[in-house]
Amino acid sequence: MMKTPQLGSRLLDISRPVVMGILNVTSDSFFDGGRYETETAIVARIHQIVEEGAGIIDIGAYSTRPGATDVDEREELTRLDAAVELVRKYFPEVPVSIDTFRAGVARDINRCLGPVIVNDISGGTMDPDMFGFIAETGLPYIMMHIQGTPQTMQKNPEYRDVVEDVYHFFEKRIQVLNAVGFDNIIIDPGFGFGKNLQHNYELMNRLEVFGKLDYPLLVGISRKSMIFRLLGTSPAEALNGTTVLNTVALLKGASILRVHDVKEAVEAVKIVAQMGDLPFQPV
Repeated sequence: MMKTPQLGSRLLDISRPVVMGILNVTSDSFFDGGRYETETAIVARIHQIVEEGAGIIDIGAYSTRPGATDVDEREELTRLDAAVELVRKYFPEVPVSIDTFRAGVARDINRCLGPVIVNDISGGTMDPDMFGFIAETGLPYIMMHIQGTPQTMQKNPEYRDVVEDVYHFFEKRIQVLNAVGFDNIIIDPGFGFGKNLQHNYELMNRLEVFGKLDYPLLVGISRKSMIFRLLGTSPAEALNGTTVLNTVALLKGASILRVHDVKEAVEAVKIVAQMGDLPFQPV
């Protein structure tokens, strides 16, 4: 039976798929970099995400696009702190996820602003302190798979079998956390993170395999290159492809969709639910 994540004293309801709206407070994200750097713009984006129906807000202050430049820890923390504080001010009931691989950043946010979901693109491989911090605090942990780092991940990624390799990565990392009594995990196969076009579609085609791990599955393919490179377009023109793949992901068991375009993802969830192809009853 799939485990239910817990944020503080609150269980996160994933009895039906949840849409996670992206708030990037960076200058160089591949799609919306630089749009949300002022308080006015950030507040407007927060309101948009909530009003369009997202159940979680995911805040990122470190661009993880291929080849992105490094951001020092202090700058990342400053950006995240300001954005999380604004969510707490206007929508204190909305769960917040912070997109960081740094245990020190997560620790400061948790201490100053309360419990958050930690969304770690590295699955604990880029900061040796992350698993200890997660086990200590019990915060919900999104464990993503990546091959390499954001600076190197798209330099000829190779797998024996991408689905089996990513699955075994999760098995091993989950065992490490389970061994210290931690089980508050969400898994993310990491579309576009150290995967070429073929790898990404192999993962999507066999996505249901990850259901055997019995943890909620997060899928983040919003406007990514696996869409616009296949279609010969651009991130700005990739909304239709994003909706198609989000629908496929839902049919294959995704519990959380991480997206830039909340309204369209919420509509996809409602339509697929109405068709009765997901393990929950239509509302």
